[in-house]
Amino acid sequence: MLLTKIGHSCVRLEKDGARLLIDPGIWSGPDPLAGASAILITHEHVDHLAADIVRSALERHPDLELWSTAPVAERFADFDGRAHAVADGDEFTAAGFEVRAHGREHAAILPGMPVVPNVGFLIDANVFHPGDAFTVPPEPVRTLLLPISAPWLKASEAFGYAGAVAPQVCYGIHDEVLNENGRGLIHQLGAAALGDGAGRLIRLDPGTSTEV
Repeated sequence: MLLTKIGHSCVRLEKDGARLLIDPGIWSGPDPLAGASAILITHEHVDHLAADIVRSALERHPDLELWSTAPVAERFADFDGRAHAVADGDEFTAAGFEVRAHGREHAAILPGMPVVPNVGFLIDANVFHPGDAFTVPPEPVRTLLLPISAPWLKASEAFGYAGAVAPQVCYGIHDEVLNENGRGLIHQLGAAALGDGAGRLIRLDPGTSTEV
């Protein structure tokens, strides 16, 4: 597959002419869903779901479908069954990609703040996007999309999570809250924590692609 980082937590996976978009949020550019064949959304927060952009894409492309948590799917219930609710353990096919859902809840942000549903997606038994959670899938992960900066996250937690998942490689996501210095610092820490062998952290800037 070809993996492209669109921005923040939004990535695109491509194979056999199909394009799978994950988490098109408000920091994903003006038209992250251009050419999309299917959409996966881990949870309802606006940095992962730009609802107006998603709704516009669904209106313009009658074959486009999305899979997400029940609260997100309900927001698009008027699209004749094209928004599918999924939960931990579900398996489905989206635009030719085999997807397994893992996880139940968003990581805690602040005491007393409601915790929303969050589901991660393992695509083609290869790429795992956890959303905003520390879900460790009960199966091997080759490529982990690793959140590196968030109000719910410390660097030690991020790298500890990567160690628990034990992928072959990590690509940093969820980084729009960092400036250039911050991104550089986190990736330096990642190199120290994870090394340069299996499980290493690789930086992808928006618009950059790599084979996975």
